[in-house]
Amino acid sequence: MDLGIKGRVALVTGADSGMGKQTARLLLEEGVRVAISDRSGGDLDKTREELSSLGEIVAVEADVTDDASVRALFATVTERLGAPEIVVNCAGVTGATGDFLQVDDAGWHETLNINLMGAVRVARAAIPAMRAQKWGRLVLIGSEDGEQPYIDELAYCASKIGVMNLAKGLSKAYGCDNVLVNSVAPAFIETPMTDKMMQKRADEKGVSFDEAVQSFLEEERPGMTLKRRGKPEEVAAAIVFLCSERASFINGANLRVDSGSVQTMAA
Repeated sequence: MDLGIKGRVALVTGADSGMGKQTARLLLEEGVRVAISDRSGGDLDKTREELSSLGEIVAVEADVTDDASVRALFATVTERLGAPEIVVNCAGVTGATGDFLQVDDAGWHETLNINLMGAVRVARAAIPAMRAQKWGRLVLIGSEDGEQPYIDELAYCASKIGVMNLAKGLSKAYGCDNVLVNSVAPAFIETPMTDKMMQKRADEKGVSFDEAVQSFLEEERPGMTLKRRGKPEEVAAAIVFLCSERASFINGANLRVDSGSVQTMAA
């Protein structure tokens, strides 16, 4: 299927691994010119080198918790490739976890600053150029946790429902300019973030990594009918579809990629 976005310029944040990396890969395969971004100290350059054979790709370090850094990111991408017409914000963290009464303000602020305010900063930098050219696709990454919160991840859950609500609000504000804003809500995907969670669980329970994954599925995510973690490329496929001309009448949607984890028809 031709997605109709060949030659477009895209920016993917949180792209040195996981869903962001696979989104960049699929966009390149569609002929999109891609900028990838992440914080310093990661595998950003390694990812750029790995994907470089697929098409034009540049890597720019940036920190979504810093508004000046985000604005500099967009300026650099615009100078090197052109103004981003497709923006996917994959930057995020699990953040503060544990008993609600034991998580302090600093834990909440850090989680919200990266996940929610990071999305705000990226959207604020992306939308003006999209409006000017009357074409844009902005995809924000929510989570199933935003729709059915888990008591040991409440800061993360709150941040993600905020992201999904932000996407809905932006879709109403800028859809008239042909700037389409949607969110994608994954559940328990094979990423470095969930690898870390599962290794911690394995260590605490004295079991293997695979046993930790299976026990987590059985005890914490019973609605996931496929009984496995999702693959980053499965989420990326949904993201890239929403970035395409094939999704030209989809605005303000939240697309679940969750193996049925959310056990309701709401939202």
